[in-house]
Amino acid sequence: MYLSCCVWALTAPEESVLSDMNALGFRWIDIRPEFLKSSAAQAVARSNSLQVSSVAASYGLPEGASLDSADSLSRNEALTHLHRIARQCKELGGSAVYLVPGADGSEAALSRYADSLATAADKAAALGIRIGIEHFPGTALPSAAETLEFINRIDHPNLGLLFDIGHVLISDEDPAGVIRRAGERLAYVHLDDNDGKGDLHWGLLDGILTVEMLREMFLALEDINYTGAVSLELSPQLEDPYLALRRSRQIVLECGSDYLKG
Repeated sequence: MYLSCCVWALTAPEESVLSDMNALGFRWIDIRPEFLKSSAAQAVARSNSLQVSSVAASYGLPEGASLDSADSLSRNEALTHLHRIARQCKELGGSAVYLVPGADGSEAALSRYADSLATAADKAAALGIRIGIEHFPGTALPSAAETLEFINRIDHPNLGLLFDIGHVLISDEDPAGVIRRAGERLAYVHLDDNDGKGDLHWGLLDGILTVEMLREMFLALEDINYTGAVSLELSPQLEDPYLALRRSRQIVLECGSDYLKG
């Protein structure tokens, strides 16, 4: 497995963000669809030895488009968007795109969401891109357990769980236990911290996350033979996001030194 970082933790102009990521020691980045759109920006990324690990596909959706919508045109728009982001990810050398569930937890909406995801996963598989569903408090799939159950029902080999350690702190789930239950369904990992109540995206160990949790998480990832990214996802609203990223990166390297590569 390898360490990545969500670029939206920093809010400077794109070229400065890329330079800062390089200065911080990152070699892999998570991006949103509007990032790295130009050939000039991609050249800056290459000059800073930065590679894309994933693209956050929930961003940039056309207005009204939704994978769980009762309107077929809305679902098709969302599917077209997701396929476009999967192609972008492929072109940039990434391996995964990920989605946040909608707010409608009704059986009908989740059924439509499942059908859309199965279609999207087929198309993404043809590109060699995996789709991850992020368990997200306040949505139709608020816990890792519920999200895994949903993914298992769909049972598509190209559809997996995006595990966010900050979110399981809110849903009061055991991080290592979630990872072991996910097994080969694990598609991606986000790292952040909070107070157990709000999705605050603090630096690691600035909230209720502990060194023991992180070490157990890495051990669990090793046990399931996870080879993808573990990506820091911190808030740009922190007092000093750059310092928080530097501190959090060092914590990850200390806790996961036996498992991280590259």
